[in-house]
Amino acid sequence: MKKITGFICIMVMAVMALAATAHAGERAGAFSISPFAGGYIFDDSKLPQRNYRENRITGGLRLGYDWTDNFATELVGSYLRVEDQATDRENGMYSYHLDLIWNFMPRSAFVPYLALGGGGYTIRYKGKDLHDGTANGGAGFKLFLNDDIAFRGDARRIIDFQSEHVKENIARNWEYSIGLTFVVGGRSMKTAPAKAAAAEPGGAVTQTPPPAQPEAQPQPQPIAAEPSPGHYKYCVTLQGEFDIDKAIVRQELRDQIAQVGNFMKKYPTTTAVIEGHTDNIGSYNHNMDLSQRRAQAVVDVLAEQYGIERTRLAAKGYGFTRPIADNSTNEGKQKNRRIEAIIDCAFDVQQVTPPERLCMALVLDFDTGKSDIKPQYRDEIAKVADYMKRYTTTTAVIEGHTDNTGDAARNMKLSQQRAQNVVDYLVKNFGIERSRLSAKGYGSTRPIAYNNTAEGRQQNRRINAIIDCVVNK
Repeated sequence: MKKITGFICIMVMAVMALAATAHAGERAGAFSISPFAGGYIFDDSKLPQRNYRENRITGGLRLGYDWTDNFATELVGSYLRVEDQATDRENGMYSYHLDLIWNFMPRSAFVPYLALGGGGYTIRYKGKDLHDGTANGGAGFKLFLNDDIAFRGDARRIIDFQSEHVKENIARNWEYSIGLTFVVGGRSMKTAPAKAAAAEPGGAVTQTPPPAQPEAQPQPQPIAAEPSPGHYKYCVTLQGEFDIDKAIVRQELRDQIAQVGNFMKKYPTTTAVIEGHTDNIGSYNHNMDLSQRRAQAVVDVLAEQYGIERTRLAAKGYGFTRPIADNSTNEGKQKNRRIEAIIDCAFDVQQVTPPERLCMALVLDFDTGKSDIKPQYRDEIAKVADYMKRYTTTTAVIEGHTDNTGDAARNMKLSQQRAQNVVDYLVKNFGIERSRLSAKGYGSTRPIAYNNTAEGRQQNRRINAIIDCVVNK
């Protein structure tokens, strides 16, 4: 008994050391499988338990399903050898029960829980087997090593309703165990972090597009959040640190939030998405949750301190999936730990000085497979030129996008050429210095609509102008 207890203590301390930096937790819709081993203690005051040796080694398997982050069910089967104290004869005991699990702090690395269940056991004798019903209750914990693996400890009080010894009423046994839990599926599947974004000439930041995929691959789903025609998006990066693993807004960040709050109060038709981003320290699930909570904290400040209606605000956490710098350096990590306010506006862009960065969606129609700019789109492109002339320190990246019709490599080349033609048009017709402009083609890799309709394909054939404003920095 002492050896078993000592071994368990050593295992717990070792796993806690390994999990010191882990961040994971339960997730709704996940299946789990949990092999375990431990000890079983019989009640020596009841028949037939007092004829058994008290402490026996047991082992088994739990199969679980998380209905929500907090609530799960498990089907449990275990086996041990029952030893008669008088004869030293051993018989196999099979235990089975269905348990209800309630998880506390389900989104953290350390998840304590309560358990309640019922079932029975069978002891195989030479002749007639013994069948008893059981109920159990207890508690345990999971200590997640990563998103999908957790160390687990569990202790249960087993109530044995003795079918052949009614006069002895019930026996009260104990079971304790340790093991591992392997989690599959669920709400938040792991995804590979995006590659660090590259800073384009002109100061605007864009993501490196994924490699072109064969036509046989499923088409990408709409992923971009961009302005619709007649709307503009202003992007404000709020640089302020949070305490480690906390989502409490510090005063220095509140001062920056004031820019957004005052801007939205001045222009009551605006709406905003507050984006939360993290570096890559910790697990995918934890960083997604942390970035969401930090974005929501900024939304709460805007609503409570500046009176911005919550219907005009939304919070979105991206974890470490959208880096703008290299996470291998402390400086890069700091840049990636950021909050961005993406403000959507529906008014004349000439009348407003955006706080930091502007995204215009240019409505240009190209002939199929061609990149020539038609004369009727001069006024559309003039919006970019007029703005850049008014604010002479601005730079811009012209982005080209296509639908998914045709070869992926050709679409990439076509989108680059269309973007370059817009750059050339701005230089030749409006006198914008070429050093303030750059072109970037994304092909069909960044759809904003589904490509299975003509309307969706038309929306994806687009030009964006990302203007970096350094006027008020």
